[in-house]
Amino acid sequence: MVDMRGGIKLFVMLMDHHHYMHQALDEARIAAEMNEVPVGAVVVGPEGQILSKAHNETIHQCDPSAHAEVLALRRAAAKVRNYRLLGSCIYVTVEPCVMCMGMIIHARISRVVYGTPDPKWGAAGSLYDFSKDVRFNHQPEIVSGVFADQCCRLMRDFFVCRR
Repeated sequence: MVDMRGGIKLFVMLMDHHHYMHQALDEARIAAEMNEVPVGAVVVGPEGQILSKAHNETIHQCDPSAHAEVLALRRAAAKVRNYRLLGSCIYVTVEPCVMCMGMIIHARISRVVYGTPDPKWGAAGSLYDFSKDVRFNHQPEIVSGVFADQCCRLMRDFFVCRR
């Protein structure tokens, strides 16, 4: 006998991943329109509510830390009035870098869902894997490859146009 509850739960989780990643892709497109590297992020609270959305703004803000993840985490923390975002999930179109994974770990994000890997900067499985480093006091779950083709295409098209 097959337990369908697990299958239904997985289906619902995938549908949630798709919904929130669409939101992150929308943010990445906004970044591209601003001539920023097209990365978008969405922070989702433990009850499934969107706490914040953001896109890269490093050029616009003249701030090397203004990555989509950093901005989204700052806004989510301000909204819940706590720097720890326990039970929350962050959806990102591109694998987070070292700086962003450090902030994700400090914020105690439970799950990171990203679209396309970043072999040059990625710190969630590509170049580094901070999520598996037991020397840190928190290890978020990593889900990769959600809408990977769309996320990769957005990045590729952006850089093709710039060359």
